[in-house]
Amino acid sequence: MRYDTGGDLLVAVLRELGIDTVFGIVSVHNLPLVEAVDRELRFVPVRHEASAVNAADAYGRARGTLGCALTSTGTGAGNAAGSLIEALASGTSVLHITGQVESEFLGSGRGFIHETKDQLGMLAAVSKYAATVPSTDAAGRVLREAARAALTAPGGPASVEWPVDLQYAAQTDAAEEFTEAAVPVPGDDELAAAGALLASAERPVIWAGGGATRARTQLADLLAATGAALLTSNSGRGAVPEDHPQVVGNFATTPAGRALLADADVLLTIGTHFRSNETADYGLELPAAHIQIDLDADALGRVYAAPHALHGDAAGVLERLLPYAQPAGPGWSARVAAVRDEVRATLHDNIGPQAAICDAIRAALPREAVVARDVTIPSSSWGNRLLDMYDPRDNVFPRGGGIGQGLGMGIGAALARPDAPTVVIAGDGGLAVHLGELLTLAQERPRLTLLVFNDGGYGVLRNMQDRHSDRRSGVDLATPDFELLARACGLPYLRIAAVEHAEPVIGEAVASDGPTLVEVDLAALGPMKNPFTPPVKIPTA
Repeated sequence: MRYDTGGDLLVAVLRELGIDTVFGIVSVHNLPLVEAVDRELRFVPVRHEASAVNAADAYGRARGTLGCALTSTGTGAGNAAGSLIEALASGTSVLHITGQVESEFLGSGRGFIHETKDQLGMLAAVSKYAATVPSTDAAGRVLREAARAALTAPGGPASVEWPVDLQYAAQTDAAEEFTEAAVPVPGDDELAAAGALLASAERPVIWAGGGATRARTQLADLLAATGAALLTSNSGRGAVPEDHPQVVGNFATTPAGRALLADADVLLTIGTHFRSNETADYGLELPAAHIQIDLDADALGRVYAAPHALHGDAAGVLERLLPYAQPAGPGWSARVAAVRDEVRATLHDNIGPQAAICDAIRAALPREAVVARDVTIPSSSWGNRLLDMYDPRDNVFPRGGGIGQGLGMGIGAALARPDAPTVVIAGDGGLAVHLGELLTLAQERPRLTLLVFNDGGYGVLRNMQDRHSDRRSGVDLATPDFELLARACGLPYLRIAAVEHAEPVIGEAVASDGPTLVEVDLAALGPMKNPFTPPVKIPTA
């Protein structure tokens, strides 16, 4: 088939992929692509390339599909790199298309405008797949290969650089059928041995990571058959709705979670990579009787020994394990329920006045709603644990741990799911990284409530320094007047300065059909019972 420009071809491929919204920044090196997307689909002009990738990432997460970002070449592609690292760390599917200088000058090192040394090498380092469009009859093939790579589990970002002269030229394209990649399957003997261990369990515990979110039905069936406790990583939250009585959740490193693991006689882990912050820097002890399921062969036994390592897709492996499942021993279900209640009650008490905000968010949101979170104290202490998730597509956060990504992610998720409200939990420090996205929020006007927790800087690191040092360095920052800032951007503004404000303010913001900036004045609200510090080790003399 013939297309007048690369932009027309891109629109056709995006429609094949079910993408109706693209995030990016227009440039002289992507103008044909942006013009076609803006004419035929929805182009969202964010204010920074990193936010374009964050928004595309969250758009894909919230829909359970693929997101698309358009950036310029050179500096623009470099600006996107940090957010591509996030998508790579989280295994989320992003199609990143960046411009490139004209084919005639590619790689010449002449200092052509926006040129950079080995852009493709940079993109390959931060992407699952990276390629250059070499000709007008290959662009469709390259775009589809990139999309296929991004979507193939475990997912990740795929980057395509496209010389601008080839974007302007007419294209020839032949559509290709999408062929699913072969899925590894454990051997019968391996499965039988793991099944025998599972059948022997009197006190089973299951740990669900991000890979378990693709096996929700099978995981729920296994919970029902075994009566097991379900722990999760942050990425596995919502694989089973967190109001389920067997879901302990993302509480493995708490005293009660550790005690539960110590008493368990069999542990089944599904698609989790045991990240440092979820295992107390790998100091968490797990049962020796460990069955591990993962689609990534390198993950099997990498952090914890797994005598029964099953390489395969979670849904298929769990279906084959289910016939071996037996009910847990007497009293285990009651123990699980008690731990579930204990960890939640303890955290609810420890966060002091912020508990009212957590409760108000959950009360105001319908069951299907996105909660996007930046890396900030409220997210790390309770947003990632206490605020119940019922669907993994609602659980949007930077898994790689970088600050400043929350608002871009929230915008992407809100535009992916316009019929449901989105709440973003951000700190003043993280928001300042991409403050310009407030203008994107004002321009696009999604149904989004931005909760800015204002403590005048980087609260997590401030707490660490206050505990371990005699002075502060780089953590106390100037903070804008958020009411004036909201007014300048044309955004409604509300403020929470006391516990009694939480429910009416959040209720009003969530009920709105557009964006609202809500400042949480932490100095006025009052402190948590214990200052939050992250689970990292500080060497002592």
